Amino acid sequence: MANPDYRALAAKARSDADIALLDNVRDRCLRSEAAFLAMAQRQDLAERNRARREAGDPATAGEA
Repeated sequence: MANPDYRALAAKARSDADIALLDNVRDRCLRSEAAFLAMAQRQDLAERNRARREAGDPATAGEA
């Protein structure tokens, strides 16, 4: 399964916010940007943890 590019989605939301004429649309786009950036951080953490598990890191040996 391919992972979405959350940083690209955040950048698109930011550019949409920059050109929005209505305050509520701008706010919605900025909330979307923040959500996408949070998802990107969680995705990065999951990938680092997966790489550690696959490498057999003893610090993660007890985790399921």
